[in-house]
Amino acid sequence: MTGNAKHATLYRMVMPDHVCPYGLKSKWQLERHGYTVDDRWLTTRAETDAFKAEHNVKTTPQTFIDGRRIGGNDDLTRFFGGKVAEPGATSYRPVIALFGMTAALAMAASFAVSGSPFTVRAAEWFVSFSMCVLAMLKLQDVEKFSSMFLGYDLLARRWVPYAYAYPFLEGLAGVLMAAGALPWFAAPLGLTIGTIGAVSVFKAVYVDRRTLKCACVGGSSNVPLGFVSLTENLFMIGMALWMLAGPAAMGM
Repeated sequence: MTGNAKHATLYRMVMPDHVCPYGLKSKWQLERHGYTVDDRWLTTRAETDAFKAEHNVKTTPQTFIDGRRIGGNDDLTRFFGGKVAEPGATSYRPVIALFGMTAALAMAASFAVSGSPFTVRAAEWFVSFSMCVLAMLKLQDVEKFSSMFLGYDLLARRWVPYAYAYPFLEGLAGVLMAAGALPWFAAPLGLTIGTIGAVSVFKAVYVDRRTLKCACVGGSSNVPLGFVSLTENLFMIGMALWMLAGPAAMGM
């Protein structure tokens, strides 16, 4: 060993029926930053409770470096200069991940069909796939979605069943648009719900200046209402108008 070696002591829960995931993350963080870890397991609830009482802490894991308690995994992340999202903080990450994946899927489908990922059909699939995935996220918990949706949608506020029907309608329109099927039904459906949604979001955010969470990616998101939800609805409107332009516009 050299005098410059870095050492840390980590206390974490490792029991037959539970291995703390944050303890594993803390160990990985320390090793990644070049620390030799004295990995001390807390193997029973009694041992864990005694450790917490001794050090006056509420949670494990706990990391010590040079005799100084750094804290839990989030504290260790901050110690190494990383960022930790605050509970309830707004984030666009779910939307970025969603649209990134649907764009990749659309290009993959286009490549499989035509040999090129960059086609008009890929753009059409990007919109319709996005509608389907957004609907799927809403359908995971329709009750939560409907509660958030009722906070700003103009039609849902007048007719509550629309809040429950919306994810199904969006999903149906997305599937039909992906297939290029029943344009006489899919296009008016997408145009109707997209227009109502766009007007509702614009009024709530840009006219009434209200601060709300967006229901676009389901009822458990912390995405702020505004540009993202407006974009979702404009996508639907644009796709509906594109379908109404005829089979040639749909790449058929």
